[in-house]
Amino acid sequence: QVKLVESGGGAVQAGGSLRLSCAGSGRTFTNDDMGWFRQAPGKEREFVARINWRGDATNYADSVKGRFTISKDNTRNFLYLLMNRLQPADPAVYSCSASTHPWTVLSSSPAVYWGQGTQVTVSS
Repeated sequence: QVKLVESGGGAVQAGGSLRLSCAGSGRTFTNDDMGWFRQAPGKEREFVARINWRGDATNYADSVKGRFTISKDNTRNFLYLLMNRLQPADPAVYSCSASTHPWTVLSSSPAVYWGQGTQVTVSS
């Protein structure tokens, strides 16, 4: 079965950090563009970050730029999101994705595979 499984979510104080992981299985994601999206209660899903298949090009939403870092380990079939200086506006369910063809429109992912998501909560 082809799966993406997120982990690393939880509760953190404002200003703290979390590192999310996304483990791929069932196939290799080495040649896939991948990314992270998030959805907060009452809001639509929004783009967070993208990384190309080689892991040498990244894009970020303005709201997280400079605070979040996306990375990819093609050897382990893993995707990561390091979140620093978390803010009260960041709580959401974070989901990872993988696309079998190039992802060129940041807000509209062509992802074929999606994880179930991991919840991030920020307290003040």
